[in-house]
Amino acid sequence: MESLGSIFERAKLERRRLLLTSLAGLGAAGMTGLAGRRAFGQDQPQLANSLRSLTNPYHASFAKGGEMFAQSVGAPYEVLVTEGNSEKGIADVRALLAKSGGNLALCIDPNDTPDTRVIVEACAKAGASVVTIWNKPADLHPWDFDPSYVAHISFDGAPYGKQMAETLIEKMGGSGGIVALGGIFNNTPAIERKQGLDEALAANPNVQLLDFQVADWLETKSFEITQAWLTRFGSDIKGIWAANDGMALGAIEALRAEGLAGEIPVTGIDGIRQAVDAVKSGEMVGTVDWDPIWVGGMGLSIAYHAHTKKIDIAKEPHLHREFYGTGVPITYKNVDEYIANYIDKTPTIDWNDLWGRVSGQIRAG
Repeated sequence: MESLGSIFERAKLERRRLLLTSLAGLGAAGMTGLAGRRAFGQDQPQLANSLRSLTNPYHASFAKGGEMFAQSVGAPYEVLVTEGNSEKGIADVRALLAKSGGNLALCIDPNDTPDTRVIVEACAKAGASVVTIWNKPADLHPWDFDPSYVAHISFDGAPYGKQMAETLIEKMGGSGGIVALGGIFNNTPAIERKQGLDEALAANPNVQLLDFQVADWLETKSFEITQAWLTRFGSDIKGIWAANDGMALGAIEALRAEGLAGEIPVTGIDGIRQAVDAVKSGEMVGTVDWDPIWVGGMGLSIAYHAHTKKIDIAKEPHLHREFYGTGVPITYKNVDEYIANYIDKTPTIDWNDLWGRVSGQIRAG
């Protein structure tokens, strides 16, 4: 895995971290306003990001990245929100394909892995260009649908899930019981991150997994599950592992209600601002930053560059079609360094640096 220092050095001139309060305008009214600028970029394709929920801080930042890229090229932009409903997500994409006549560059985080094939086939039939994020079947590849299926971007969840588990175990002193919160059952990153947790547990026999429950990435659901765990297991809980930051923050709220926030270590994954603040304050001990602003904006940029023929995507190597991005682990040990390099500084993202954060081709399933 790339060292933290080298990640800082390579990424510090392209990092931008915006406070979540600036995302309040990304509701339906805000997106209508963006679409209303069609006259400014009337020769441009329609741009869109599709995601699960704007109440999820990661996806809100993902949408903000798409907005930033759309503004940089003067193109109309919409956000499609599935609210965790695969049928709605697919129907919304089909409606936008019809509305745009296929003149669409789409970056989508599919609600569930099987949704990806349906969406890709619809985009290919309409002549649109699509980049998928996180979720796709292992036997589906962008080069199977040239040129419409432009690329797939993911992050290797197993090593980061393992690293967060190891950070948790270290903070616990190497022994004790933990509880764990998982993402959506058939969701690729949820599966990978749980794999990393399992690897860490196998290597640490003095740590017992008291219970694992799926909280569907939701803060509210993780809050309820953690409340029940505190009643069931009490002081046997020495640590809480969560597959994303939203669930970690829900667990912290449950701990806070019992006066235990900061006493039981918690880890998450996604690197949202509230989680970084929680690591700084001691209520969390680790998270991993995927930089959702970069993901949402760069995924859309790659789709746009292919759709407008600025690149011939069919000629790009497989490394550029199906790749892992680069995450930045944040722990109680390096949080001050992270804040200094990633939050206190406000560099911009080069939307033309399409492959700058490629860390490797996605492994075959």
